[in-house]
Amino acid sequence: MGNSTNETHVKRSSSMCFAMRWKHENLRLVILITFVTIAAFMGLMLLNASATKSVSVVVNGQEQVVKTKESVLHNLLDEQAIQIGSYDKISMPLSAPIKSGDKVVIQTAVPFKLIADGKTVTLYTTSKTIQSALADNKVKLGVKDRIWPPLNTPVKKYMGIKIVRVSKASTQHKYSLPYTTVKTADASLLKGKTAVVQNGKDGVVYKNFEKTYEDGKLVSTVLTSKTIGANVVPKVIAVGTKKPAPVVALAAKTTSSSMNTITRKGATFKPKKVLNNVTLTAYAAGVASTGKSKGHPQYGITASGARVKEGRTIAVDPKVIPIGYWVYIEGIGYRRAEDKGGAVKGKKIDVYFDSESYANRFGRKSGYTVYVIGPNKPASY
Repeated sequence: MGNSTNETHVKRSSSMCFAMRWKHENLRLVILITFVTIAAFMGLMLLNASATKSVSVVVNGQEQVVKTKESVLHNLLDEQAIQIGSYDKISMPLSAPIKSGDKVVIQTAVPFKLIADGKTVTLYTTSKTIQSALADNKVKLGVKDRIWPPLNTPVKKYMGIKIVRVSKASTQHKYSLPYTTVKTADASLLKGKTAVVQNGKDGVVYKNFEKTYEDGKLVSTVLTSKTIGANVVPKVIAVGTKKPAPVVALAAKTTSSSMNTITRKGATFKPKKVLNNVTLTAYAAGVASTGKSKGHPQYGITASGARVKEGRTIAVDPKVIPIGYWVYIEGIGYRRAEDKGGAVKGKKIDVYFDSESYANRFGRKSGYTVYVIGPNKPASY
């Protein structure tokens, strides 16, 4: 057993010595081969970097092929005197390495002026149309906003683009409707006597308007609808028609000429005709009566071409009272027929007032006598 153990120990020692000798003798060779390989790789890289390359450069759609020995993009651009602005777009990073056959695409940004929201700013874009340019700069358009030039217009350097912000708002106003007075004949009352049969009550109407604003300024107001909140209750007055007992008296003789001559408020005239039981209403120049706001070019202009004037202007049915004729309305005074309206028909007169609220309160009045005079106003004494 002792001899066998010693033999095994000798064999193992010999193998280990051989491996150590081989590693020691070949280590320098392994290191040398590794160094040569790295040097060769670095040499190839250096040779490739210093070699002349063909690179395609496209600036705003214009392409040219350049020869360069530069290995980084920003050095190539410096070599070609191509400057890249803050808002320009480039297809690859400036620090990217380049090789022969590469294609570099550059889009230069165009400045334009945007006028919107009360200020003017200069923005930049590489897009071709106004619509894309606004999207690039995160400028949003409202549904009703107006823009000039149109969105499909090509973008040009330093061009101006204006946006008008348009908004609409609905409002509701409450108006009082004055009650009217209705007179009815009553044969049980003596002629000239009156009695109140029913007390009047004002009505209520709600009017809805749509207001349009441009850049925060009101440009139009349109009546969109109206709703009756409470109906008008007319005042009813009974007028006696019962004739008193006859009284014998000597009637004075009058001439036909004196019957045709009327004197009112210091002026004497012969009416062309007399209209009995005429109905009076009232109107103003505003939206509620005419549909026109103060900014409208026809605001306050009558059918005759004259501008409305309180104390003079009335609207009539031209078939009953010719436009331009003067009339005298009992209880109102002298007025001139200058306007007409779709609702003014027959023996009806619309009296003009400056105040919209007063015109609403005026309501409808019946039983008036109107003298139609002619184109000339009677001269007072």
